[in-house]
Amino acid sequence: MAIFRRIATIVAAGTAILLAGGSALAAENSTSAGPLPAFQGESRPFVPSPDRPALPALTVNDANGQPIAWDGFKGKVLLVNLWATWCAPCIKEMPSLDKLQGELGGDRFQVVAISVDRAGINVVKPFFEKAGIQHLPVYLDQKMTSMKAFPVKEGLPLTILVDAKGNEVGRLAGGAHWDSEEAKALIRKVMAQG
Repeated sequence: MAIFRRIATIVAAGTAILLAGGSALAAENSTSAGPLPAFQGESRPFVPSPDRPALPALTVNDANGQPIAWDGFKGKVLLVNLWATWCAPCIKEMPSLDKLQGELGGDRFQVVAISVDRAGINVVKPFFEKAGIQHLPVYLDQKMTSMKAFPVKEGLPLTILVDAKGNEVGRLAGGAHWDSEEAKALIRKVMAQG
């Protein structure tokens, strides 16, 4: 009988220790930045990346063909968008990305819309002019290396939200209204996290 009391005491003590540790962990998490606001694209939701992987090494070109490396974006929250002029959902969402850049773009946030058109500036420049894109710089990836660096599994557009430390926060496959209040709430939350 005494042995059962000792086992019961040990189990109770172990349970108390586990519960206390769990409470401490819960308290620690409740003081952290908290969960990200939900955001729904036209056909799919924004999916957080729990392990927050670092951005892959990637170099794209500007409108003049000059290479632009990720180092130039250090310290900024980025919304990296892979798109093409032949992609209907991409064309539809580009004005919302332009409005978002116009409203939030600056020292702390940047939309990096990377065209994967093989014809490069010859098709992107006329598209920007026709669509009235005024706030987005031109980024070109004619070799489509960005589609391998950020594995595109569900087609274009693919948008990746990156924190100021250069880690992927999450991604959304398919079109979205990036100038909506829900999208801006998500981005502002990541900006506030630093």
